[in-house]
Amino acid sequence: MAQPSFAELFAAQYQSLVRLAGLLGADDPEDIVQEAFARLHSRRLRDDGAAMAYLRATVCNLTRNRLRHLRLIRLRRPDPPEPVRSSEQAVLVCEEHRELLAAVDRLPRRQREALVLRYWLDLSEREIADAMGVSPGSVKTHASRGLAALGRALKEEDR
Repeated sequence: MAQPSFAELFAAQYQSLVRLAGLLGADDPEDIVQEAFARLHSRRLRDDGAAMAYLRATVCNLTRNRLRHLRLIRLRRPDPPEPVRSSEQAVLVCEEHRELLAAVDRLPRRQREALVLRYWLDLSEREIADAMGVSPGSVKTHASRGLAALGRALKEEDR
């Protein structure tokens, strides 16, 4: 029995291979099968009867590779862009920042240093104590008093 030509093989097997790729989970089964046929066309098989086995194996491998690729892409998906603020929101945020910075400027020097080192540089109490040349207990006192003073100052400005 004579082996079918490439065109006959394509016409006879294309739909079944598309179904195979779809059942294996390919999101683009037609593209997978077209790629399998393109690879078969550029390859010389020793046994003309091995074309169907080659096509099935290629469809399985291409689908597996495609799913692996998509899984990796989804894992590395970049964070969505932050929503764009309206002009009004930007002005309000700037005003809040201005008020906060003004209140921080009015704090006594040690309280301001403790809060800036803690919340701006994210230093530990030990690191802050070393930087300020005081004990960790003093750092806690300065930070606590500074936060309380900021809270009072910002509440007064809200009135």
